[in-house]
Amino acid sequence: MKIPVPYVNDDVRTRDFKYYIFDWDDNILHMPTKILMEHKGADGEWRPVELSTSSFALVRTDVEHYRPPASGGWKAAFRNFADPEKEDEPNFFLEDTMSALARVAAGERPSPSYSTFKKTLVEGRIFAIVTARGHAPGTIEKAVRLFIDYALTGLERATMMSNLRGYRSWLDKVEKFGTDAEELDYYLSMCRYCAVTYDGFRKLMDNDPIYREKLAAATTASRPELAKEFAIRDFVEHVFHTLQRKGGLDRSVAIGFSDDDKGNVASVTNYIRSELSRRFDGIKFVVYDTSDRSLLKGRKVCVSGQMNLPGF
Repeated sequence: MKIPVPYVNDDVRTRDFKYYIFDWDDNILHMPTKILMEHKGADGEWRPVELSTSSFALVRTDVEHYRPPASGGWKAAFRNFADPEKEDEPNFFLEDTMSALARVAAGERPSPSYSTFKKTLVEGRIFAIVTARGHAPGTIEKAVRLFIDYALTGLERATMMSNLRGYRSWLDKVEKFGTDAEELDYYLSMCRYCAVTYDGFRKLMDNDPIYREKLAAATTASRPELAKEFAIRDFVEHVFHTLQRKGGLDRSVAIGFSDDDKGNVASVTNYIRSELSRRFDGIKFVVYDTSDRSLLKGRKVCVSGQMNLPGF
């Protein structure tokens, strides 16, 4: 089927509202980036070891046998997970994203949320990327653009643009549209890109009185989980206020979160039940544990929320 351009899909008016929060590594893409740690052997000696993100997720709380490099600490351990200090240096995140996309194109089995992320983009749904990496939001957005360019077919990209115009026509009352590039820019600007070890993100948490206190009492191992909670709260509030401005609170709203780290999954599930559920009524929360690679789309956990709309 060939979609004429520009085509506006007015059928989006009948859809419910579904939004998604994705971890990146081993959830959307199996990234080859390694974490540089030290491992304590049976002889008591500490030796350098390179860990994949999936391996790190299993041992990150094992402080008896694993630690960041004695020289450089956690910054050295995750130096390949942050943007380069100089503009002329390679950005491993973008290079590794291209490498991961190429492996999928060559037939490698995709990560559990790869297809869901594709569907999210094609349908024009707002999303958030929440990762333990240390990249600037603009860098993560560039990776999303690479995904759009290389993971979506031409027809899928055309369908995405028709859906984006449909939402703009319906919710923004737009009659005259920009170019595809301009409409894509607008859509991606509505999404969130949170690398929780990025300095700018840390400053946001430090400026929040609730999370500044939580961070002060948190262990090093629990801080990424706490930061993901903060990012999720920010996205939920962003979705609510966006729908409130556009008059879209008259239908079903669902927000899904997926992560391959069991610790993050447990922390987020508890956070939704204990805190977000006190504020949200009418929003369905769904958490996907994608740590088990034998399950194509992970294990699904539904969490009901309660949001008191007048007091939000």
